[in-house]
Amino acid sequence: MFTAAELFELGHTAHSKLFEPEKYAWEALKQIPSYLKFRLKPAVLGELVGKPFISSSVFIGRGTIVEQGAMLKGPAWIGENCHIRSGCYVRENVIVGNGVVMGNSCEFKNCILFDEVQVPHFSYVGDSILGYRAHLGAGVILSNVKLDHAEISVLATDGLIATGLKKFGAIIGDRSEIGCNAVLNPGSIIGRDCIIYPGTNFRGVLPENSIFKVRQTTQVMTRRQPPDA
Repeated sequence: MFTAAELFELGHTAHSKLFEPEKYAWEALKQIPSYLKFRLKPAVLGELVGKPFISSSVFIGRGTIVEQGAMLKGPAWIGENCHIRSGCYVRENVIVGNGVVMGNSCEFKNCILFDEVQVPHFSYVGDSILGYRAHLGAGVILSNVKLDHAEISVLATDGLIATGLKKFGAIIGDRSEIGCNAVLNPGSIIGRDCIIYPGTNFRGVLPENSIFKVRQTTQVMTRRQPPDA
């Protein structure tokens, strides 16, 4: 389940060439800088609310709204009918499809977002790929660097697959939902139509149509009253 065809409907991105003829979906991350260098034609065709910062290396499609307080550093290619909210920080080498929500206090770097992705609040998306209609709840973090800064491997059923990347967050398949404040560790692969419960810490590979949750034990106690109550 590591090829782009197994994770994504490639008709929901205008940039499917990034995934050809690579064996693994994450190899597209290596191609983003050169792809933008040769194909990006900067222009602002959308609507600006106030005065957001937009560099000279950004393309913004028709119908896209960029609110004041957003910073689009680029190079970046933003599709049509997106909503880029105040406080959004778009760094280098970002490719975004149509109908995408990029929210307040969210940071994006070296990533690919398919059509209708939603990242509305307080998230970090670095060196990652989010499939069609993938959704990140508030505070989701896609961690992209190991603590020892070593090469990141993907944990397959028959062993580790070396990626050749020292920065690699997560690949999230079409329509998968990641709950609030979840953390996906470097090299995580989430199949299509999955759910990861809020507050979980995930590492590894989650097959399509799976639910991942952590059960916790809770206890309610009667509060002791202070002596002078």
